[in-house]
Amino acid sequence: MQGYTANEEALRHLLEEKTAQYQQPYFIENDPISVPHLFSKKQDIEIAALFSALFAWGQRRTIIAKSRALMQLMDDAPHQFITQCKDSDLRRFEQFKHRTFNATDTLYCIAFLRHWYARHDSLETAFSQHVRHGEQHIGAALSGFHDLFFSLPVISERTRKHIPTPLRQSSCKRLCMLLRWLVRSDQKGVDFGLWKAISPAQLLCPLDVHVLRVAERLGLLQSTKSNWHNALSLTATLRRFDAADPVKYDFALFGMGIEEKSYSLKFSM
Repeated sequence: MQGYTANEEALRHLLEEKTAQYQQPYFIENDPISVPHLFSKKQDIEIAALFSALFAWGQRRTIIAKSRALMQLMDDAPHQFITQCKDSDLRRFEQFKHRTFNATDTLYCIAFLRHWYARHDSLETAFSQHVRHGEQHIGAALSGFHDLFFSLPVISERTRKHIPTPLRQSSCKRLCMLLRWLVRSDQKGVDFGLWKAISPAQLLCPLDVHVLRVAERLGLLQSTKSNWHNALSLTATLRRFDAADPVKYDFALFGMGIEEKSYSLKFSM
């Protein structure tokens, strides 16, 4: 293919092949994205996606179970519950916990969402309002959302560790994953494509441990450190293969890391 070295063309072919293999409906069932897929109302999808993304560390089975349990505490109608619940209804969350995410964190998230949805129809603008026209990536959306999230009169300081920002050099894996789910669309119906103000070309690849390991072995990254620099670096390389939708290759890198025990290919970029 014109414009690529032989090495790059072989790598592009591998990534395209593996993306096609793993970007399939069967992927949904065993991934946290399955939780927002339980819903059809836009706001329910957004809320379920936010919590499922924030819970996304550890075993996927546990992430899904905890996310579904939280949705059940919201009567499986999260938008209606959050916008209409009384303070007494919040007591049901006092014992809820996922790893270091506890009741205080849950209640602050609910407080922010209640505040936001009282004034806005969608969570999309909480991110997109920070992105200027022509912005190369979503860095401003991530840092802007973080600051907005903690702009309530009374905030939970302990919850800050659960909402990443590039300003702390975080890779922002969980929020990058959330935005992939809600911004991208695909013919297989895995990602939702609900949000239009941010372009798929602006997304950044979520640096899951599996993605990092495979990316390093394929020569796409020089290290397996999960930081902002590597999020930018990996995505910049993936844009060389598909500038309009670089994060589609998340399916390839993650799928290879999860399901394939070994891969001997090593490329130099």
